[in-house]
Amino acid sequence: MMNELKQQIVKRSEELFEKVRGYREHLHRHPELSYQEFETMKFVSERLTELGIEHQTGIGGTGVVGIIRAAHHPADMEVVALRADMDALPIREENDVPYKSTVDGVMHACGHDVHTSVLLGAAEILNEFKEQLPRPVKLVFQPGEEKNPGGASLMIKDNVLKNPTVKSIYALHVFPDMPVGKTGFKGGLYMASCDEIYITVHGKGGHGATPHQCIDPIVIGAELILNLQTIVSRKCDPKVPCVLSFGHFEALGATNVIPSKAILKGTFRTMNEGWRAEALTLIEQHARAIVEGNGGQLEIEISKGYPFLENDETLTQVLKEKAIDLLGEDQVEDLPIRLTAEDFSFYAQEIPACFFRIGVRNEEKGIVVGVHNPRFDIDANALKIGMQMMSLAVFE
Repeated sequence: MMNELKQQIVKRSEELFEKVRGYREHLHRHPELSYQEFETMKFVSERLTELGIEHQTGIGGTGVVGIIRAAHHPADMEVVALRADMDALPIREENDVPYKSTVDGVMHACGHDVHTSVLLGAAEILNEFKEQLPRPVKLVFQPGEEKNPGGASLMIKDNVLKNPTVKSIYALHVFPDMPVGKTGFKGGLYMASCDEIYITVHGKGGHGATPHQCIDPIVIGAELILNLQTIVSRKCDPKVPCVLSFGHFEALGATNVIPSKAILKGTFRTMNEGWRAEALTLIEQHARAIVEGNGGQLEIEISKGYPFLENDETLTQVLKEKAIDLLGEDQVEDLPIRLTAEDFSFYAQEIPACFFRIGVRNEEKGIVVGVHNPRFDIDANALKIGMQMMSLAVFE
């Protein structure tokens, strides 16, 4: 039975390919930033309406939640959820393609247009086979994955995991390091927590020739960046993955002008919640001691972001075996731990969850650029694999 069903799902994904590619190209042309996905929400709602799938809009702000239920499913039966994120990034696209972003400075550079399109395609497939579903399927189209506090947290507050209760949840993500046709899995700890650090150092500006009359925020900021690294290298257990990086250092002086302030922005990531809490306290304590010890004043804001992502071992292994059966063992890879972050982790903190990867790389077509890059693109054939895997995930 399962083999026949698999063949039918593959067949339908092939037949729906052009339609779903059209979805993806439409969404790519019309990207929207986090928590501003109003037209995307409308687009998803219209597609679900066409399919006759019951759904609600405005969940978590601009999210959409649908449900596919067979006649024999009890109203209070636990469901399996499939999640796709919908937001884009503040990046100006540099690709020269017919579906290039029409919104200046905004681009689907992380593949969320792919995720949304894949879930719409899987929804159509699963709706056709709903009488064979072992339990109902909840479709979660989520806003704001790219920006704190994370759209997943807002969806959970709006009871996306309840009414009916969600038993388990799956999501996929494009992976440009992996050739199209492949999938990747990692049970257990997979991705890091992510917190944002905003620091302003207030000093005393003046002439570059008289630094003794100034309190130089550039020197203080440089000392901050170097000193805070000892929190990772000397306070963190070496067995705990951890990174502290500053990607923004702004001090608007001149060759002969010491400015009055410096602004630093960074990220802290780890995979241990106890150490996470301790480290954030240490960061603030060290920063204050350094700045005030040099005669400056400190403003610091730590925006607590996503928790670490831990995949359920059983769900991940079962889906990995389905991928091997579908694609062949040579097309399925074991993934290493990553210190990137994903707000899917909020779901994984609540219920068994599986977050996996699909390859989108095609070197022959020049599709080799990573996410968050103005030239990011995918081999569209990944849409088929995505539909197949998301559809098969719900069959126990």
